[in-house]
Amino acid sequence: MYLVVSISFVTTIKVELLKKTSLQILNAPWYWATFATYPVLALLAHNISQVRWTAGIRPLGLSLLAAALFFLLFRVIYRDWHRAAFAITALTLLFFTYGQVYDQLSQKKVPHLALWLGGAWLLLAVLALAWSGRRKTRFQGAALVLNVISLGLVVYAAYMVIAEIPHATRSNVPADPKASVRPLHLPAGETPPDIYYFILDSYGRTDLLKNNLEYDNSGFIANLEKQGFYVAQCSQSNYPRTDVSLGSSLNMDYLQNLNPKFTPQNEDRTQLWQSILNSDVADELKSAGYKTVAFATGFAFTEITSADVYITPSPVWSPITEFEVLVLRTTPLRHLQDLGWVNLEQIDGQRYRERTLLALNSMSRLAHMQGPKFAFIHLVIPHPPFVFLPDGSPDDPSKYMDENGIYSQEHYYKGYRQQADFISAQIEKAAATLISESAHPPVIVIQGDHSPWLQNGSDEFKILNAYYLPGHNDLLYPSISPVNTFRLILDTYLGADYPLLKDESFYSPIPKVFNFSEAPDTCP
Repeated sequence: MYLVVSISFVTTIKVELLKKTSLQILNAPWYWATFATYPVLALLAHNISQVRWTAGIRPLGLSLLAAALFFLLFRVIYRDWHRAAFAITALTLLFFTYGQVYDQLSQKKVPHLALWLGGAWLLLAVLALAWSGRRKTRFQGAALVLNVISLGLVVYAAYMVIAEIPHATRSNVPADPKASVRPLHLPAGETPPDIYYFILDSYGRTDLLKNNLEYDNSGFIANLEKQGFYVAQCSQSNYPRTDVSLGSSLNMDYLQNLNPKFTPQNEDRTQLWQSILNSDVADELKSAGYKTVAFATGFAFTEITSADVYITPSPVWSPITEFEVLVLRTTPLRHLQDLGWVNLEQIDGQRYRERTLLALNSMSRLAHMQGPKFAFIHLVIPHPPFVFLPDGSPDDPSKYMDENGIYSQEHYYKGYRQQADFISAQIEKAAATLISESAHPPVIVIQGDHSPWLQNGSDEFKILNAYYLPGHNDLLYPSISPVNTFRLILDTYLGADYPLLKDESFYSPIPKVFNFSEAPDTCP
């Protein structure tokens, strides 16, 4: 009996101590840290389909570090932890909400917005600091409520990021739930070729570029043909945008046939992006012993991080990233550009330059990499931002946009022509390197995913489509479209059995991207 009473007494003490400790933790002023975490985490959650979760590591760390330093500073000033926590929380909320309010009001064309909104925010900051120092005001009682609220916000934002990570990276869900991996049979005595799939984002067809953009790339086309390429002079993309185009080409079928979720009323593109990250082409080549290679693109739905070899700039020791520029735009620091102290578009564009040059400079490495291999090389060029002059030197992308980030036709076409000059010359060199330095003749496809911006009707689909198929260029034809690219390659080189489909193009409106309607084919 004495033992039972003793155990009960000890247990009661432990429970009471645990409750007391929990209450002490919940009433401690740590909400400043969670409020400093939430804005970055929420912005990451909102953009997780476009960026990797790792993009949030550096801005989140800097936000917490800055908040911690100011928290300690205000502790010295106010000589009170609770007052310091409230002060830094108020400043943090003002800091990270400024850009949101500014963007909303700027749409209403409010005159002198930066001046009066900046003044209003400064006044609110002064009032918050004065209130934090007001001796009659007690902040201890607010700690529990603010801790719970801020923790709930952080947990919710973190859940949104974590929940989306499987959709932004490779999973085991196939693009086409009805599809099965077909056995590939390499002809006896032959070596499987390395396969390089270049996507030049929004690179248009020669006739379109000449007629609409006053750009002549005939020299580029002639040089490709001299290297042994077949250039399909009448090719159209199957869809008018990157994700729908690649979802089709990398799965060798029209999206209408791929997945029952691709219905006209569906606005969710999760499964579409999955169809790029986990494509039938990659699965079939892997089953045949191929190694996959991919590069960072800046767009999560084409960043195949699960590839056997994934090549990317360092996420930590690198220039400012696009996501970090986005974070800056939510704060008063966005006006550093107005003062001429920084150029956010140029900083953002530097990341594009870095990724593009990294891929282009990797050609010799790829050629000498042990194979067989399938390399997916999505280059976001001549697509904006316009960061390359024809000779490859840096350009300022902001000069092509107005104050709202909108391109006029004149400025867009000018920037496009310059980047097309640059990438055309670089692709010629890349192809020459792969052909000359590969141990066995490779298969190379150089393809636009859609035409340049600002086009209408059938012009939205006219793309560059060039093939280097050693010994088999005779199988190609002028109107071949991306949906048939890998049907032809797998059948020709790896013994698959994919009959060619009819080459068709379909409009895909935003936001109902699966509400397809047939587009005209202007090929003679």
